[in-house]
Amino acid sequence: LVPPQHSHMHLLTKQYSTYMSPEPPVSSLDAASIGFIIIIDRRKDKWSSVKASLSRIAGAFPGNLQLVLVLRPSRFFQRAIADLGIKLHKDDFKMKVPIVMLNSLSDLHGYVDKGQLTRELGGSLEYCHSQWIHHRTAIENFAMTVKTTAQMLQKFGTDLAETELPNDVQCTKDLLTAHTDKHNNLKDELKLALRQGTTLFGCIKEQAAKSENHELNPDEMENQTTVERLLAQLDETENAFEQFWCKHHLKLEQCLQLRHFEQDFREVKVSLDSLMESLTSLSDIGDCVARVEHLLKELKTLEEKAQVIEKAQLHALHGDQLIQSNHYAVDSIRPKCVELRRVCDDFSNESKKKTDVLTKSLQIHMGIDKWCESGIYLLASQAVDKCQSQEGAESALTDIENFLDSVEKNQLTELRNLHNQYNNISLHVLKALKRLEDVQEMFEKRHVSLKRLSAKQTRPIQPVAPRPESSPKRPSLKNTPRTTGNQQRELEVFITKLNYAEDDELNRSHDEFFCLCRHIMTELIETERLYVEELQSIMEGYFAEMNNAELSHLLPPSLENKRDVLFGNLPEIYEFHNRTFLMELENCAEKPELVGTCFLKRKEELQVYEKYCQNKPRSEVLWRQCGDSLFFQECQKKLDHKLSLDAYLLKPVQRITKYQLMLKEMLKCSKGQGMAELEEALATMLDIIKSVNDSMHQIAITGFEGNLSELGKLLMQGSFNVWTDHKKGHSKVKDLARFKPMQRHLFLYDKMLLFCKKREETSDGHEKTPSYSFKHSLKMSAVGITENVKGDSKKFEVWYNGREEVYIIQAPSMDVKNMWVSEIRKVLTGQLEACRAALYVLTFSQMHQKSLDNFIFFIMTMILFTFQGEVLKYNRLTDQSPDLSLAELENFTSNKMKVALKVWESIARWILQRVLHQILNMILFHFMCICAVTFKLNRLCLPEQNMVYSEILRLYAKILGS
Repeated sequence: LVPPQHSHMHLLTKQYSTYMSPEPPVSSLDAASIGFIIIIDRRKDKWSSVKASLSRIAGAFPGNLQLVLVLRPSRFFQRAIADLGIKLHKDDFKMKVPIVMLNSLSDLHGYVDKGQLTRELGGSLEYCHSQWIHHRTAIENFAMTVKTTAQMLQKFGTDLAETELPNDVQCTKDLLTAHTDKHNNLKDELKLALRQGTTLFGCIKEQAAKSENHELNPDEMENQTTVERLLAQLDETENAFEQFWCKHHLKLEQCLQLRHFEQDFREVKVSLDSLMESLTSLSDIGDCVARVEHLLKELKTLEEKAQVIEKAQLHALHGDQLIQSNHYAVDSIRPKCVELRRVCDDFSNESKKKTDVLTKSLQIHMGIDKWCESGIYLLASQAVDKCQSQEGAESALTDIENFLDSVEKNQLTELRNLHNQYNNISLHVLKALKRLEDVQEMFEKRHVSLKRLSAKQTRPIQPVAPRPESSPKRPSLKNTPRTTGNQQRELEVFITKLNYAEDDELNRSHDEFFCLCRHIMTELIETERLYVEELQSIMEGYFAEMNNAELSHLLPPSLENKRDVLFGNLPEIYEFHNRTFLMELENCAEKPELVGTCFLKRKEELQVYEKYCQNKPRSEVLWRQCGDSLFFQECQKKLDHKLSLDAYLLKPVQRITKYQLMLKEMLKCSKGQGMAELEEALATMLDIIKSVNDSMHQIAITGFEGNLSELGKLLMQGSFNVWTDHKKGHSKVKDLARFKPMQRHLFLYDKMLLFCKKREETSDGHEKTPSYSFKHSLKMSAVGITENVKGDSKKFEVWYNGREEVYIIQAPSMDVKNMWVSEIRKVLTGQLEACRAALYVLTFSQMHQKSLDNFIFFIMTMILFTFQGEVLKYNRLTDQSPDLSLAELENFTSNKMKVALKVWESIARWILQRVLHQILNMILFHFMCICAVTFKLNRLCLPEQNMVYSEILRLYAKILGS
């Protein structure tokens, strides 16, 4: 440290303290720990200056001081004063280190090497004091910036950690925005500090390039190290802050998702509650046909307005997605999803129940009305003159008695059955019975009169006219004839007994059903445990032993590297049942009604059996080649198995088919809770078995050059009789061989229909294995279907490319035909929806181009919606009445379609008057594209719908003519 050496340069005490301060930004920790040597150059100064410097050093230097070297004043008088003063005032300085007075630079070089001294002190150290001050000032400023930035980040992190999450969507959005803005600002501060440190580091390194030996002096090296340390500290601070911010930002986003979910849940729940209230209010079952029909209409209207059910199901699915994404509020989301699904199921079940009740009530009332009308007609049709004779009266009496018996045998039985099926409708049954009594009263009076007429009496017979239908006079219960009273009492006694019997039967049967369910559940769990034990024995006794070096010499060469072929994905099946499925079934031991939920929850994992069954034929072929080897005999002997390995490899196939049998038995004895889940679980297991069976057939297809996995899901497969017709030129010509059907095995995929020929191959005396030789295929995008073919109700048509190729397919039964027709219609309808969606996307994406294009596409979209609605009405009309004549279809077109065509014809004329001729071509092009996609629905209906195209072409020609 070299203080100023000129006498006119004086430092204040505070400035001197700052100059001497050995804080870390000025000196390194290593240098401070070693200690300091102070050199005071006062060769051209006075003793007073030397004394002042020593006093200040003694009082202001806080570091580890090792030695003080003083170059005494060079003038003789001042040197003498300095020698005397140092002796007299040495104790006044209170310094514990030696003070050495030096006469010349050569004396100084004896203490300090020249390489550590500047040129002013006779050394070789390159040193620029102004540059050193500039660098140190910049370093201290940068250090302060780093410290301030770290404090800001720490404070922001503390604020984030202490922030409570809002309870509504808007506040959460505002908080997320505010925190994001603050984070971005701090990020900018960090970038600015990094830029400052990088610039300072570059300036220090430039000194090496400017020096003669391209090296930095110790001070510059120290500065470089300090800047590097500060930059590293800043980088660590930034990384820690970013990690904390990512977690906090994710939590805020999840909070916003949760608030949206809760808000939507509340809205959907209110709508569902309102819907359930409306459904509950429809408690009446009607007392007449008109009332019941009105109630059915209201119920249907309510079901059509139940889009909230679909919205609730989608919302529950969204909740499942949040749960799967590891949302922090799983415990809050899952109950809401369960509640939504429960309310949706309650609405569906209640709606179905009310529909069944009202439908049955409608049938009863219609039957009663029909019986009453028939009775009145019978009374009115009995001629009075025929009743004057005894034979005529007896004949009429017989008709009356037979008709009265019908109400006891039919109508009363129907009413009893209705009461057995549905509760709380006794009042309505009594009302229906009252209507029967009114008609019966008329018959009883006629019956009495006819009895008097049929008896041999001398007095003249007075005929009794029937009472008018319009105003029947209902008698009181006291005046009701005996037969009616008996029926009344019979029904009342029946209902009373039925109520008691139902209670006793329910109490007794509930315990029996529960015990039976427990028994089936116990059997399911025990067989599952046995199944897992058998799989474990296979895995440990065969699968693992194939890697046993002691038994490797027993392995046949044909089995080398083919363990996966022999066992398939059996390890995956074992892990699923051992670690997951068995434990979940055991949890249902005390609550058998939950077993359906268990199967539904694991329906995706149960799909592993499909892969196993697909590999089973390859496994059997390999077993036939090496099943007699000593290796398998040795393994079987160790396991003490009575059956060979191939019998155990068949266990998974047997087990997957066993589940649906267990579920069927469980469903028979289940009442109320869990029944819907059991039914859905049974349907799921049947679908899995069907999928497994279909996949077994699919792998046997040969000769198909494409990739079957690209055809979509395999929907149906089966064998049929097939005839083909081809349209050649303008006439339809049948092939000569079409009188005899072809035997074809059809595979229906999402994108293609494959026609294959079934072949059965026998190998080595084993059972026949089917294979399917590919013949040809039809793309579903060009396929149409006709459901009914004349001559055979089991036939249907599949036609291709506008009926250029027609395939008449005969199913083995009506059920098979209906399933195939339904599935093909679903595929075609799905393609139509996809075309519509693509058209909508194309239309609205192009609407952003030009204002003129926007107007054109608006007109075309309106045309699309108009014609689409009319075509759908047209399709429904043809579906309901497939035998409509061409005149009736033309009448429908003229009444419905032509109205819309005239409207858009006027719009087209207006466009022609105001835009260029080139734009007309664009409009007509888009118009025809939209119509082509929209009327692709034509493949699902009758060929006569082509008249819609003719209407469009007529308008097209008319516009061109204009």
